[in-house]
Amino acid sequence: MVASRAAFCQAPSAAQAHKAIDRLRAGGDVSDLAGGALLDLGVYPVSFASMVLEPFASVTAVGTKAFTGVDGQASIVVTDEAGAHGVLNTTLFGRTPTTASISGTRARLEIDGHFYGPAAVRLIGRDHELIDTFVPPQLDGGLCYEAARCIAAGRLESDLMPLDETLRIMRVLDGIRPDLGVAFPGE
Repeated sequence: MVASRAAFCQAPSAAQAHKAIDRLRAGGDVSDLAGGALLDLGVYPVSFASMVLEPFASVTAVGTKAFTGVDGQASIVVTDEAGAHGVLNTTLFGRTPTTASISGTRARLEIDGHFYGPAAVRLIGRDHELIDTFVPPQLDGGLCYEAARCIAAGRLESDLMPLDETLRIMRVLDGIRPDLGVAFPGE
């Protein structure tokens, strides 16, 4: 594997924006609410890269603050011990296709938008020819299908994303926050 790429970007809803604007008009900022692109949306591309490149040998990030004081955008590069790169993006400033890909020396997998849920996957050859396509069954509710599957099986956690992995991803995100200038009250 040579590289992976994933982006999850979404502008805030009108209700979220109005809440932040009301607070800003009152003379404060909203950075103490622990919001922002990294913790709200960045968990998805970082988790994707972790499934492909884990363990990370290095993590580097740059970002841009929003007018509200939270991180509005982050670009993250992760590497594994073999030298493969994961290029990850997340932003509150606009909407992107939320696609992902995994590239090797002979082919790549392309995952249609919303890569973090059930989505079509295409295997593309080195010369850009379509080799195969997998279209998963239509499942409603985004990521809720995994929680429902675990509950139905009497499981307390997912074997696809166990608690230990969730905590590891959060440690990665916490390690990125200083690169973005993000600190929470009490830190």
